[in-house]
Amino acid sequence: MSNSSNSLLGILAATAIGATLGVLFAPDKGANTRRRLAEEAQNAKDNLSREASLLQHRVADSVASKKETLDTKVESILSDASYKAEDLITTLEKKLSELKTKNKKLQKS
Repeated sequence: MSNSSNSLLGILAATAIGATLGVLFAPDKGANTRRRLAEEAQNAKDNLSREASLLQHRVADSVASKKETLDTKVESILSDASYKAEDLITTLEKKLSELKTKNKKLQKS
């Protein structure tokens, strides 16, 4: 995103410098100068709009990609946790069975 921001700033700066130099070095009638400045401003606006749209699409694509990666990781963690929970339950059931057996032996004595 930093490169896109730098590109955008470069385009804006170049447009402003070009318009200023055009007015300074090629003076013309006021109406013509105003028309040229309006055209340059419209061009700058169009360029800015185009760059903003591209940046928006890049950000949206990046966010979608990261969301997909995050969803995959969450699913993997949940799956691992499920297996570990099953192992824990099995171990606890075995321990409970052993304790019940010991308890029966103690009660018979």
